[in-house]
Amino acid sequence: MEISQAIQSYLRAAPKAELHVHLEGAIRPETLLTLARRNKVTLPADDLPGLRQWFAYRDFNHFIEIFFLVSRCLRTAEDYELIAYEFGEEMKRQNIRYAEVTFSASTHYYPLGIDHDTYFGGLNRGRERARRDFGVEMRWVFDIVRDIRGEAERRKRADFTTRVALECKCDGVVALGLGGNEDGYPPEDFAPWFERALSEGLHSVPHAGENAGPASVWGALRTLGAQRIGHGVRAIEDPDLVRHLAQQRIPLEVCPGSNICLGIYPDFAAHPLPRLYRAGVQLSVNSDDPPLFNVTLNEDVERLHSAFGLELDAIDEILLNGVRHSFLSPERRQALEAEFRAEMLQLRQECGL
Repeated sequence: MEISQAIQSYLRAAPKAELHVHLEGAIRPETLLTLARRNKVTLPADDLPGLRQWFAYRDFNHFIEIFFLVSRCLRTAEDYELIAYEFGEEMKRQNIRYAEVTFSASTHYYPLGIDHDTYFGGLNRGRERARRDFGVEMRWVFDIVRDIRGEAERRKRADFTTRVALECKCDGVVALGLGGNEDGYPPEDFAPWFERALSEGLHSVPHAGENAGPASVWGALRTLGAQRIGHGVRAIEDPDLVRHLAQQRIPLEVCPGSNICLGIYPDFAAHPLPRLYRAGVQLSVNSDDPPLFNVTLNEDVERLHSAFGLELDAIDEILLNGVRHSFLSPERRQALEAEFRAEMLQLRQECGL
């Protein structure tokens, strides 16, 4: 569907909240080159065209290779502060008012040897500066990396991630996540850590139903107490699961551009987002790893209309879901939703919609 200038202007200006974005995968390519030179990390390319060519997705292992090498470019508290601050600047540019940002703490602590106080101190200084300078809010989701070879190593890193996430509850960490390749690493294997996190006040937001099917989503719900599902689009393959998600109002953090880039679906025509929406599943739209997949949140929001054919009322509801299903306090959620609604109404009038 062709998108009009008025609708495009409205969707770009509309207030947004993002619930599924990885900080390491959101570093600007220009900044990555600067960090690599500063910290003497050799990348496969030393200019922007070469870097974008390297980013071009080949398979999931290639993506993991990129993600790890990007993470290696971070060494000092100032590096972490910079990427958090620049993410806040990008939020401002796209009218994203609130974000729950995933960060793989154990990757930085163990193979990269970065002290917790170094990375977390930098992240929170960047978060605070972004709040002050751009008026945006961020919270953190620390994710367990599931596809670590060797049970002892996997358990050690899961222990670490859960412990530091709980220790940092009062400093912006709101949830425990579960990332990495689903194949061979089912949710059930990680139940003990999520049980602890939930019992001590964190939320549960595992990835499931991306490159694995409905069984992964069921496992996340039944054994990890998932309150939101990262991706979850392959739930469409199980009608009973779709009904369960809709009835229980368990939201999916859908990342359309990422799904196409990773080959989960061949194109947007095949993507199940419209069917999930019509079935009553609560959806939010998110960017995942924007520069790595050559997407922005604004572009994926526009696709709700241009690629998926949703009307503005439906798109507004999906944007509001980013607030409704956030882990802000109930009072803050209600206030932010009211703020979004008022601004959307005014923008619609200004755009003649």
